Amino acid sequence: MTTKNDLEIGFDEFDELVRPAPAVVDFDEVAEASLSRRSFLGGGAAFGATAFVMGSTTLSATSAMAAHHGHEHSRLAFEMVKANTLDAVTVSEGYQAQVVVSWGDPLWSNAPELDMSTGGTGASQEMAFGDHCDGMSFFSHNDKDILVVNNEYTNSKTLLANREGGVPTTADDIRKSKAAHGVSVVEIEQKEGKWSVVKDSMYNRRITADTEMSITGPARGHKLMQTAADPKGEIAKGTWNNCGNGQTPWGTYLTCEENFNGYFSASDADYKISPELGRYGVNIKDRGYKWAMADDRFDLVKNPNEPNRFGYIVEIDPTNPNSMPKKRTALGRFKHENAEVTIAANGHVIVYLGDDERGEFLYRFVSKGKYTAGGDHSELLSEGTLFVAKFNENNTGEWLALTPETTGMTEAEIAIHTRMAASKVGATTMDRPEWVAANPNKVEAYCCLTNNKNRGVKTNAGGDETPAVGPNPRVKNNFGQIVRWKPMNEDHTAQSFNWDLFVMAGNPAVYDDAYAGSKNINQDNMFNSPDGLKFDSKGLLWIQTDGNYSNKDGFAGQGNNQMLVADTETGEIRRFLVGPKECEITGATWSADRKTMFIGVQHPGERGNSHWPAGGDSLPRSSVVAITRNDGAVIG
Repeated sequence: MTTKNDLEIGFDEFDELVRPAPAVVDFDEVAEASLSRRSFLGGGAAFGATAFVMGSTTLSATSAMAAHHGHEHSRLAFEMVKANTLDAVTVSEGYQAQVVVSWGDPLWSNAPELDMSTGGTGASQEMAFGDHCDGMSFFSHNDKDILVVNNEYTNSKTLLANREGGVPTTADDIRKSKAAHGVSVVEIEQKEGKWSVVKDSMYNRRITADTEMSITGPARGHKLMQTAADPKGEIAKGTWNNCGNGQTPWGTYLTCEENFNGYFSASDADYKISPELGRYGVNIKDRGYKWAMADDRFDLVKNPNEPNRFGYIVEIDPTNPNSMPKKRTALGRFKHENAEVTIAANGHVIVYLGDDERGEFLYRFVSKGKYTAGGDHSELLSEGTLFVAKFNENNTGEWLALTPETTGMTEAEIAIHTRMAASKVGATTMDRPEWVAANPNKVEAYCCLTNNKNRGVKTNAGGDETPAVGPNPRVKNNFGQIVRWKPMNEDHTAQSFNWDLFVMAGNPAVYDDAYAGSKNINQDNMFNSPDGLKFDSKGLLWIQTDGNYSNKDGFAGQGNNQMLVADTETGEIRRFLVGPKECEITGATWSADRKTMFIGVQHPGERGNSHWPAGGDSLPRSSVVAITRNDGAVIG
């Protein structure tokens, strides 16, 4: 049963609390094999011959030593930052970090500054930058610079600083909470080397849990999408828990709805949750937001279909503040992390998509139409085929099409109940697929598998087994790994691919088995729970973490969450940035001239132990940070 303190636990813990997966007890032999350090590093059956074949990216002893000491041939031309637990953003020497915008900053001149004693009001939040910044993209339009940023969720004890325990008690508390979610579109400008918000810009916009959105694709108008307020099932209201993002070559922004389930509840304690909603973690108790207290949309008894309208990719045109966002149901419904867009050689649009829950799946969307420079792409993401990944133990894999023929479901049912469709075709259960990044200079892609304490212990929510094999080789995986795949014939639309593990995070200062990590992890660059992932124009891979920052036991010496840079050709990894206390590092985008990198610092002080960025006794505030080089050179 949930309690008034549910907002203090993570979304994954909430899912397990309200919907524990059945235990699995027949993986003992797999567990014993997977924890063999000799097999892991030496090419034995458990790892070297199957799951852990890094090929050219495995650092030899010589190259690893050279990378460790900053050899002149390294492409990572910066001094590695040491792990730390400071309440600050620490960047590499020769770089500087500046806060651009924080939760509660007004976007219009007639809006008040954030009231630190109360966290503001519903009205003030609707005119201000949202909370918990995550995925983001930079756009240049008509000589204007526009930053679009996801606002994933909230820290109730700061948002509702005037409520005991951060528990909402009034309708205005709910209004403020809904307004703090969604997406912030802001024009920014750089003056004398400093970036700031342009107040009153025509492009400034808040897209929240109350913004109307067009439902497109196979699910549009389906009976499962119909509600009393929207009997045609064509216009959904709102977006929330927006995690990662994507950016299209035709100039639009993709925001990704992740843990949408934790906002619904039932006014009847005996209400029966359907198996379909249960697969997505919808329960009679919410995570503590209590939105149903002021909005009947979130009461399952009154609106049983409302949850079916969330868990999608939403396309937004940041250059047209009057445009209606579009929910792209053809890209599937699940707990979307990000949406990595690339164009295949034959012109089809490819979108790689991760479902961020323990034991869920990795997906690929292939558009029916093709991208042509200067063409009309307004509905290119409305129609196509969704695939789910199957990884074989011999380092090959294939994309399984989710169609009426392969699943026995209609196209609309596949779009709405995507997890069930993926289970039916036998996809590979993954260790929480987070961000996907496609290499701009090669036909290959990478995905952060952030962690999975249930690997080899429990099935996923649909009853699919989670054996510790293939790209998910460690039982009770608390550290995570990054998987890489190369499409056959250098074609992102190909059915088959080859895969390996680029890195397995770990702690070699504590462990001498599989939990020590892969060969390109050492006591200086170690980390846990890779989450954000983004390539820069040079083909370097930026890795952001959202993991255990206790600095104790198995995580001793790893410090606060951080951002690292990897050379995918050599396997070398260096830490570039460390965030303040109790935060995660999120999102990455660059200015048009590539001289500024923007990243997010999300939920600093989520357990009450940070006052970043203002310091003193101020409320901690999620913020977007601009990183530049002191010499003004290109950063990415």
